[in-house]
Amino acid sequence: MKVDSLLDSNCEACRADAPKVTKDELKELKPLVPSWEIIEVNRLKKLICSFAFSNYEECVNFANKIADLAEKEDHHPEILIEWGKVTVTWWSHKIKGLHKNDFIAAAKTDQIFSGS
Repeated sequence: MKVDSLLDSNCEACRADAPKVTKDELKELKPLVPSWEIIEVNRLKKLICSFAFSNYEECVNFANKIADLAEKEDHHPEILIEWGKVTVTWWSHKIKGLHKNDFIAAAKTDQIFSGS
């Protein structure tokens, strides 16, 4: 699988019974978003990445682009805005863990950052 396959995909509606990504899927998907880290908070896996900017206004503009992406994909991250840094965390709330949607959204977040 290549990162383009993630960028060409859209998030699918996630149901409470949707499957979390398997260990094998993680091995395939994680290299496609190398700047993202998988963390575990209260036994809940999440993708997290911080993006650096030279001022607060750039941070807010980037966060707004991520908010637009979230609305388009109907998949919503946690976004932390600080001076010079935006941290984005993706996970699937309904399944309490990682779904392919999270990797699609992470790849698209990287694409937005590259274009900003």
